[in-house]
Amino acid sequence: MTKTLLALGMLAGWALAPFAGSTARAAEGEPTPAELNNWAQWRGPLATGVAPLGDPPSEWSETKNIKWKVETPGASTATPIVWEDQVFLVTAIKTDRKVELEPSEADGKKNPFNIKRPENVYQFVVMSLDRPTGKVRWQQMAKEEVPHEGHHPDASFASASPTTEGKRLYVSFGSRGVYAYDLAGKQLWGRDFGRMLIYNTFGEGCSPVVHGDAVVLNWDHQGGSFIICLDAATGETRWKVDRDENTSWATPLVIDHGGRTQVIVHGTKRVRSYDLKTGDVIWACGGQAMACIPCPVSDGSLAFLMTGYMGNACFAIPLDSTGDITGADDKLAWRRRKPGTPYVPSALLWGDLLYFLSSNRGMLSCLNAKTGEPVFDRTRVEGIENIYASPVGAADKVYITGREGTTVVIKRGGELEILATNKLDDRFDASAAIVGKQIFLRGNQYLYCISAE
Repeated sequence: MTKTLLALGMLAGWALAPFAGSTARAAEGEPTPAELNNWAQWRGPLATGVAPLGDPPSEWSETKNIKWKVETPGASTATPIVWEDQVFLVTAIKTDRKVELEPSEADGKKNPFNIKRPENVYQFVVMSLDRPTGKVRWQQMAKEEVPHEGHHPDASFASASPTTEGKRLYVSFGSRGVYAYDLAGKQLWGRDFGRMLIYNTFGEGCSPVVHGDAVVLNWDHQGGSFIICLDAATGETRWKVDRDENTSWATPLVIDHGGRTQVIVHGTKRVRSYDLKTGDVIWACGGQAMACIPCPVSDGSLAFLMTGYMGNACFAIPLDSTGDITGADDKLAWRRRKPGTPYVPSALLWGDLLYFLSSNRGMLSCLNAKTGEPVFDRTRVEGIENIYASPVGAADKVYITGREGTTVVIKRGGELEILATNKLDDRFDASAAIVGKQIFLRGNQYLYCISAE
């Protein structure tokens, strides 16, 4: 590791883990300064939820430390990403137009929330905002159509976060297509992989991941699942592998380890690691619970996988595993089946501390990532009841945003010490993004840029 990056890692209070989604590196697995200074994917520069060089304010309100606040069109639960002076968003805008519908496989099927098939045309839109001002730089419509399925009342038709490596922007609208744009807004390519049939028509939501010159997308649903690797420049298929899985929503983790790049994908039947070059399965491990929504995180030697619906599981799997290790406890670093693992929010990994929420509630646990031993367990985060957003961290502070608009800031460490409680007048399901001294929070109506400068 270069002296500069080592110093940055020490200042951030943790060792820099291999980064998921980079192009140019000083050495294998090292993030570049540009990657560290941006939030290029929904879980940040290291795919862990941490901004190693970030230092946003701890306190804000509708009248304090708001650099700008802009109303966003349509509906989306996707986290914004930030690259240099641009903030990228996706959204689905409902129009007044209706069209005659073709029969759908979802028609007549019962679901627990009485979700109806839409009748209106939606516009699936990609946007770039000017980071200093919040003004729209460009806006492009990728697709316009009536969705073939509805979604859960808390979801949206634009739930997958975009990603970039600093050259192109990659966006997935799932059944409405996958697209690449240059950073000035010109569409470079688009792919249509057909319609997804989602469990209980809850809605789609797996984000694309870019690593070097490859884009990876997982496509788990009720109608023939697969994982696909595309050429980032052209969108052409490099490999496609069928998956014996039903619906999942977890974004893959792409990570360099031991001279090989792994694509780690959560699933109800198995967690699998694929070779990025070939699509071959490196290792697999079953035995978790249903509803795979939290995405994997890794410290560079272990991968941490969690589920918290109809069962609880947290597995720490060595990255040097091979073959199917299901049921082989001696092959795991550790595992935990106690209550308290997340349903929707993903974990925050910060050095040896693994933070996660209980189901979708404001109950926080922290484990020693190396041993699985609790630092603190299912401790109430006062001021937050319900939460979908994943926690983020910077400058020894952990930010936890609840659905009702409250963000609690706690001190990183061995106990839950609240530093600040902040309230905004919006509802928040998207996870925060931190870049430098700014934190970006996307609500149902507004995007906030919060900064003390």
